[in-house]
Order: sequence, then structure tokens, then C-alpha cells
Amino acid sequence: MENFAIAIHGGAGTILKSAMTPEKESAYRNILEASLKGGEKILKEGGSAIDAVQESVRIMEDSPLFNAGKGSVFTHDKDHELDASIMEGKERRAGAVAGVKQIKNPILLCREILEKSEHVFLLGSGAEDFATSQGMELVEKNYFHTEFREKQLMEIIDTGKTQLDHSDKAVKKYGTVGAVALDMNGNLASATSTGGITNKRYGRVGDTAIIGSGTYAENGVCAVSGTGWGEYFIRTVAAYEIAALMKYGKLSLQDACDQFVHQTIPNIGGDGGVIAIDSQGSICMPFNTEGMYRGMANSKGERRIEIYS
Repeated sequence: MENFAIAIHGGAGTILKSAMTPEKESAYRNILEASLKGGEKILKEGGSAIDAVQESVRIMEDSPLFNAGKGSVFTHDKDHELDASIMEGKERRAGAVAGVKQIKNPILLCREILEKSEHVFLLGSGAEDFATSQGMELVEKNYFHTEFREKQLMEIIDTGKTQLDHSDKAVKKYGTVGAVALDMNGNLASATSTGGITNKRYGRVGDTAIIGSGTYAENGVCAVSGTGWGEYFIRTVAAYEIAALMKYGKLSLQDACDQFVHQTIPNIGGDGGVIAIDSQGSICMPFNTEGMYRGMANSKGERRIEIYS
């Protein structure tokens, strides 16, 4: 069988087994498994890496468990502002959106931008106008409403603070979702999606929507999707930094990822994790937090789903 591989993540952070009920852990594992299988099936059948990462991310966007799509957190104005991006490694085409409020699956809109627009990055209502022009249906804003996310907002709405995704006051999670893949033709792709941070204001945008920060893919080098404190990932141009360490610094995928996650980001006060894949199908999923929802599968029959460190 030709070589293929895929990795997914559902966010990193203070994810402790002691704070997780068996029922909740099972629910997370089930969605991670569904996401992994969705992308893996496409690759097994000879499909493209970009189709695989899109499908894996779409499945997680449809789950209320992750801070992306259906499960997105609330802004200070009790609204939702969703960000996403997708990139393929052969020609380095990309599509990205930020601040969309009525797009059920932002990753699907990113793909439309990549395929059918001369642009890369569309914002807010303009992105939604483009979606409508392509025949995409807008959802009512209450589609994104979940009681769990509303409770998170109300706990801090009057404090002036923002909060990264979390399970309770002692347990925080960076709830971005993402996928990276290598297909049988040697093409790499990456996709990332998020609902941002609870109680955010002023149209804040994190790294997820920014090509080179939260998402990057380049054939012959690697594909990367990040999850963490977005401002730090922007400042370090995270996803491209890993590619550059490989391309110009001649580091292996593992060494490049480890240097970024365990040295570069913590040295300036940030944290989080990445998933990355190289042109041989090697996969790295390092993080410097207590846990990261993650999984991988490849043509060798290796597969795993993990949550804790």
C-alpha cells in the first residue's frame, strides 16, 4: 500500500484525568475516533490530503465538545466569532476566515476561498457574503449556543478578563481543533478551526486564521496545525517556524517540533502544542501542557488516540 498518514488534535491545556468523568472521556474519545476515521478513510481510498484534513476538522466542528463550530465559546457581547484556515502543500494555496458568525463549518468556507477566490483571507461579514455567493447556507446564530459555553462566559463577563477554553475554573483547555495529513501522492495539507477565547472583545483574532502561525503546509517539508495561546503563536509565526527549522536548519520533524514547543514558546511565556507531519509520514504531537486531545493513523496500521501526557 502507498504511504499515507494523518494526525488530529482537539486542543491542549490543563486536561487532567482526575477532573474527567468516564462518560466525558468516552465522549471525547468517540469524537476523536470519528474525526480520525473520517480523514483516514479518504486517504485509504487514494483521496487527497486536503480532503482528509477538511473532513477531520469538519467532524470536530460539528461536535459541541470542542471550541470550534458548534461548541464555540461566547464573546463579551454574547456572540460567536469563528476563525479557521486550510492549506495544501503542493502549490501552497490557502484559504482563511476570521470573525464569521453564521458559518456552520468555517473550514468548508476556507476551502471555498482556496478553490474559488483570488484571495486567501476573508473577514467577518465579507467572508459570509462570499459564502452566500458560493451557495453556502448561513445558520442562525443560536446554532452555536450551548449552556456550557454560556456558563463559562457568565463566570467572567464582568471581570474584564478573557479566558482560554476550559472545563472548570481549575481546568483550562485551548480548544482549537486541527488536522494534518500526507496522501499517497506525497501531498501534505493542514487545517485548523476555533471559536477563539471566552469573553474576547474588539474583534480579537488568534493564530488559527493566520497562515504560517496556526496552519502551514509545504510539500517536501511538513504540515503543521497548532493549538495554544494564540498571541504567542502569532508572535513566533509558529507553524512556519517549525517548517523553517526543518528546511533551513536541517532539523528532523521531531527536533523542530520539540525545539519550538519546549523552548521557543515557553521562553517567551506561552504554552500549547502542535501536530505535524513530514513528507515521509512521520508524525509528531508534542505539547507543554498537562494534556492535548490528539490522535494519529497511518498506512502501516499504527493508530492511537490520546488525551493526557
